[in-house]
Amino acid sequence: MRKWWTWLSVFVAVATGTANAEYRGGTIRIGVLNDQSGLYADIAGTASVWMARKAVEDFGAAAKGMNVEILSGDHLNKPDIGLNIARQWFDVDKVDAIADVPTSSVALAVNELIREKNKVFLAVGPATSDLTGKACSPNTVHWIYDTWALANGTGNAIVKRGGDTWFFLTADYAFGYALERDTEAVVLKSGGKVLGKVRHPFPGTDFSSFLLQAKASGAKVVGLANAGGDTINSIKQAAEFGIVQGGQKLAGLLIFITDIHALGLKTAQGLIFTDPWYWDQNDTNRAFAKEYFAAQGRMPSYTVVGVYSAVFHYLRAVEALGSHTDGKAVVSKMKELPTDDKLMGKGSVRIDGRKIHPMYLFEVKKPEESKAPWDYYKQLATIPAQEAFRPLDQGECPLVGH
Repeated sequence: MRKWWTWLSVFVAVATGTANAEYRGGTIRIGVLNDQSGLYADIAGTASVWMARKAVEDFGAAAKGMNVEILSGDHLNKPDIGLNIARQWFDVDKVDAIADVPTSSVALAVNELIREKNKVFLAVGPATSDLTGKACSPNTVHWIYDTWALANGTGNAIVKRGGDTWFFLTADYAFGYALERDTEAVVLKSGGKVLGKVRHPFPGTDFSSFLLQAKASGAKVVGLANAGGDTINSIKQAAEFGIVQGGQKLAGLLIFITDIHALGLKTAQGLIFTDPWYWDQNDTNRAFAKEYFAAQGRMPSYTVVGVYSAVFHYLRAVEALGSHTDGKAVVSKMKELPTDDKLMGKGSVRIDGRKIHPMYLFEVKKPEESKAPWDYYKQLATIPAQEAFRPLDQGECPLVGH
């Protein structure tokens, strides 16, 4: 039987006597848990492991006497497998923190186990805003994005541009429900209407019947509350049914640069979406993207950037605390310290565990507007950090006010 986890050594420890011995807390173990072989493998997968290792290297752990080991696991987008790997890591391999975990159903299950074991959850890949809402935990930080931020950015922008009637095509699991819920709330608040919704199997392959329902609804906007391969296939099949040509617009509620690359600009042009990071925004991002491309053969999606940023800040907190054994104490220190790394810049972590930074509204370029490979986005607006994420008093997080 295949083992769904493997050891990946991060060679940050140096020979005895050559490192500065500031940190005496023993080996720090971080498990990167995600989809490495299925629907979401291109979004993060083994690239997240590479980014975790890069964060350890850039943090200078070796020079600080910190021995960090990275483990890698493939949860296959199944909560039971994700939980089994996490239990093995905690009970046998003495893992201190788990990072990434796309697929919200897996993340919500792992979230509870991590609280029970008093470890640290660096939630990057999962989108559900419930991780800083009703399911918030003193052991969890939620990095990079969530369904509320995506809905607030994309939903608001599209309704303001006249897209005031919606039909939702939703992945049938926790992430899809959360994204649909949060976007519907924005549409209604902005004066729009939802004319219908349908839920498709996860993962899905044939979206034809769902797209025909969307077309028949007459909604101006078809909101795709799905991700990765499901989004790619939905958009491709929508083109086959002439949905955009017929006057309806597609709203990609969770879009990654790897999706646009797979679709091509001819198919993806005009998509409006919200994103926390893009490789071509500044010189620092471009320089890093060049190094990443050399290693991975594609430009980085924002989830892998989130893994880098979260691991980097975790190590800062462990160093400041002088220990990594008490997960709740480490997360408390992560909230106390301002965030600051070369990819995400300065930010902060709120009491509910939400990492705060600006978000950006982008539109996919037309083929003739693109000047080079992977030159896919044009920026429409910046959503300031204080507006990008759900207000603290609206999430129903039990930690707020305590």
